[in-house]
Amino acid sequence: MESGLIIKRSSFDFGQTYNRLRTIIDDNPNLKILLELDHSKNASSVDLVLRPTKIIMFGNPRLGTPLMNASATISIDLPQKIIVFTDEEGVTHLAYNDPNYLMSRHNIVGQETVLQKVSGALDKITNAAISDGQ
Repeated sequence: MESGLIIKRSSFDFGQTYNRLRTIIDDNPNLKILLELDHSKNASSVDLVLRPTKIIMFGNPRLGTPLMNASATISIDLPQKIIVFTDEEGVTHLAYNDPNYLMSRHNIVGQETVLQKVSGALDKITNAAISDGQ
């Protein structure tokens, strides 16, 4: 993807999508939630309005460390982040960095197996969060 982002439309509202995503990540013993950031809440703290927008940051050192050893600059993009947001029409989406883009951006070679694992995991996690699997 040219922007380096993978964006998916959710079948659920904002709260359901975020809660499903959080539960999926939290229930995975290989992943650790490191940070949750509510941009909308931060905006309201200074009397500004922002459509629902939250980021969840999480990681798996077994996958991230080899990438950081291959290129220290990928550390700016790790741990993984997924943003859940509502667009101007009220539709909920989630977005995350395309691992292929990150590999190119940081000139990482020789980590194709890690890339496949990261890509597969992000796809599985986000698909489960946005649809009921039917």
